[in-house]
Amino acid sequence: MSSSSASAAVAEVLRQPDDLVKIAAFRKKLLKEKAALDAKLSAGVKAQLEATRDALLKLQASRAAVSLIREEMLAVEKLKGDEESNEAFDKITRVSTVHRNFQQTAKMVNNLRSMAEKVQYIATLLADDQSQPGGPVGPSPNLLPIHFQLQQLEAFRNETMHQARKGDAGEMKTLSGMFENLDMVGQEFEKWLWEISGRVVDLARKGNGGVVVRLLKIVEFEGKEDEKAVAMRLVRKVATADAASKFKSMQANARVIKNYRHKLLDAMTASIRQTFDRHFEANEEDMLGFIEGLGFIYKDVIRIHDDVVPLFPEDYEIEKYLVKAYHKALNDTLVKVVASAPEAKVLLELHAWIKEYRGSMKELDVPQEWLQPPLLDGKSQDLIEDYVKLIVTKLDEWTVNLMAQETGKFQWRTQEPEQGDDGQFGMEGVVDFFALVNQQCDLALDSNQGAVLARVVTECANVMRKCQAEWLKIVADEARFQVEKKPEEVPGGLVEYVVALANDQLKSADYVEAMINRLEPLVSAKYKQVISEQLNGAIDGYLDVAKKCTSALVDFVFNDLRPATSALITPKWYSEGLIQQIIETMRDYMGDYQAHLNPSIFDILVEDLLDAFLIAYLSALRRSSNNAIKMPSGVQKIKSDISAAFDFFSTFKQPQDLENNFEVVDLTISMLEASSQMVFMDYWNFAKKHGPQLPFVESLMRAREDFDRNTVSDVMETLRRKVREEDIRDPEEPTIMIKVTAKGTSLLSSLPTIPNLSGLREVAGTYADRIRDLRDGLQ
Repeated sequence: MSSSSASAAVAEVLRQPDDLVKIAAFRKKLLKEKAALDAKLSAGVKAQLEATRDALLKLQASRAAVSLIREEMLAVEKLKGDEESNEAFDKITRVSTVHRNFQQTAKMVNNLRSMAEKVQYIATLLADDQSQPGGPVGPSPNLLPIHFQLQQLEAFRNETMHQARKGDAGEMKTLSGMFENLDMVGQEFEKWLWEISGRVVDLARKGNGGVVVRLLKIVEFEGKEDEKAVAMRLVRKVATADAASKFKSMQANARVIKNYRHKLLDAMTASIRQTFDRHFEANEEDMLGFIEGLGFIYKDVIRIHDDVVPLFPEDYEIEKYLVKAYHKALNDTLVKVVASAPEAKVLLELHAWIKEYRGSMKELDVPQEWLQPPLLDGKSQDLIEDYVKLIVTKLDEWTVNLMAQETGKFQWRTQEPEQGDDGQFGMEGVVDFFALVNQQCDLALDSNQGAVLARVVTECANVMRKCQAEWLKIVADEARFQVEKKPEEVPGGLVEYVVALANDQLKSADYVEAMINRLEPLVSAKYKQVISEQLNGAIDGYLDVAKKCTSALVDFVFNDLRPATSALITPKWYSEGLIQQIIETMRDYMGDYQAHLNPSIFDILVEDLLDAFLIAYLSALRRSSNNAIKMPSGVQKIKSDISAAFDFFSTFKQPQDLENNFEVVDLTISMLEASSQMVFMDYWNFAKKHGPQLPFVESLMRAREDFDRNTVSDVMETLRRKVREEDIRDPEEPTIMIKVTAKGTSLLSSLPTIPNLSGLREVAGTYADRIRDLRDGLQ
């Protein structure tokens, strides 16, 4: 120890002045430690000296033995060089060979005589192991004794058969027959070994790790014997002929290479594969149960790490081997599952399970390189694509079948549509369709992925739009057939089915609204926008179909009223009560509509019918002939007609609200009543709301009996000048006057776009509970 380190040690001990008192105790402690070290050094030196002396004595004895052997060998060589001694030596060699052959022959005969008894005993031990509780996962106490005796008998058989190769075929056949039972027992034992090998994890689980150890001793022993045999064969192959002839062992050529280690690993791999195959077959009709039951993988991996690894030699790397075998068997099985075209819910569940599998293996500290290749080649996300495709395919398939039934009922109309307790018509398909849609959305929710739900909702919305487009075409076609064909050529009941379809569209809008309220809170803002846009678009589509239905219902009314509306403002109009006929017809239709139509849609229908009536009446004025309106009786009759119509519509709508609708007629009547000098005043009020409408006004002026051609020309010139001076233009939002024409047109095409259909969303709210109950029942 240097002076600096000694000073540092002293400074460490004597930090405080008070520590000087402890010097005596500290000196005593150091002396005691020094004495202990001296004793250990003395003992070590003594032991080393004794070991060195023993080694020298053994080396001296070895040198003496080597010298003695050298002298003996020289003496033998000298004797062999002598001719007489050489002849004697050859005789001794031949006698020795004969003696050895005699011993081997005697040994072979004894072995052949006792072999049957030994084989029977081995078979008894094997049967005892196989009958143990648990079978291949039982204790198997006789593995090593069975193997030891079998190994000796098999070595005897191999040498015997090897020597017999030089004999004739009869001898070989006889020997083969004698060893037949041995071969059978040996095969049965190997079969038992590999059966046990496949249950290594189960053996560890049941606490029979000793069986695994005995199994590995057998495998290791046979592996070493294989190595010896291979080494002997290589020596015989590369050695000179003289050296090879002196190689007395026959085991190198006689032994059959067994490769037990590879067979052991193969047996474990095959067992793992069979475990997955059995699990797949047991749940082939219940793939959700199959996925749920895959939890045994984690339990086995934990068992391998805790209990199996300590039983195997390190060079086996058994944990890595078995985990990779489990992973590969799992991947192969999952490929089969996907190839079996499972249900959509299975694909989603499988996608979620694969994600869970990766996380669980990471928690179990399983290296990522052991889990290669990734499950399903790393394309587990494709399961979502497959799921969406399956959803689209199934939903399309279900929808096609459902629409085929619903449209068939609608077009053939062999019986009345379904009627609810409230008297409203409807069809069954809506409830079934939305039960399917909500079921698919629930499956998508199970994936816990907003993107999946958004994709499914988008596809559902696309299917809804397809159905809506089909209904729009069917309603248009059936309405056209109703007008164009003879009554006997068209099935009856179209009105009832159009009413039912209109009611169904409101139900559908209600269901979609319920979907929005249910799904939007469950996703992030990114996917909430997608869901909202898609489903709101679907709602608009249902309202479009409902609008088409109300337009068709109005068209049915005015198709029956065509003769009456065509005769308005004609000589027949003066003589016959056309307005009463029109009103009574509308009253009959509206009574039926009101009894079976949803009140919210009926309110829209009232607006449609009111607009259609006003358009028809104003169009009659527009196309009236010159001097068709007698003054003042014609104007009085118009007022009477409008008053009767007002009274009729006031049964469905508040009078104060009706005044806004009838204002255009009031303004028109004012122009009819005004003098030629004052027409422009009433026209000004009309034009401010409805635009110039000069052709319409000119038709009114020409129809007045009290205006001649010149008066009409003067009035119209004044109005045109007023339009130019005041720069009167059409209003930004078209009014009902845009639909007033001089020619008769189908009211179905001339009805204006009704903006208040959007109000249907606010009244849709009565059927959500029914769809939820039905969906819960399906689950």
